[in-house]
Amino acid sequence: MNKAFVREGTDDDEVEPPEPDGPPPRNYVTPQGHERMKAELLRLLDVERPEVVRVVSWAASNGDRSENGDYLYGKKRLREIDRRIRFLTKRLERAEVVDPARQHGNDQVFFGATVTYLQSDGVERTVTIVGVDEVEPAKGRISWISPVARALLRAREGDTVALLTPAGRIELEILSVSYPR
Repeated sequence: MNKAFVREGTDDDEVEPPEPDGPPPRNYVTPQGHERMKAELLRLLDVERPEVVRVVSWAASNGDRSENGDYLYGKKRLREIDRRIRFLTKRLERAEVVDPARQHGNDQVFFGATVTYLQSDGVERTVTIVGVDEVEPAKGRISWISPVARALLRAREGDTVALLTPAGRIELEILSVSYPR
């Protein structure tokens, strides 16, 4: 068989996506999100990785590695930790920390705003516009690049903006805009 169609010696989960061409996209993040990412990176470097390395070296000293579950699982977990460390390091290098508290008292929607809006179908929602790495839809935290956030950005309290969805156009009336102190 032609070598072009054979993948030897790699796991599917080891393949990293190619780097996009051009300058990296902006990675806006709140101070709290930046601290959470830094804390996760430090925990991986200072706690989890050394513990897994200790287990892998212990398992390797037991002899036959081909059927050693601790060794095989440990090596896989080590690859996962290293991959996450690389990801967090890159994201933190590109991070632009934006403190939404500087906008306190402003009625215009910018990054970090908590916005309450009324949809044309009568549903009222409250969302907070955050960075891509901080998204929690269940808690109303949406990315600044999401369609809803893009529709809301730069609008003011009392404005009505249009959101284009696959189901059609939805009008969003902005009821309130707030920023943390």
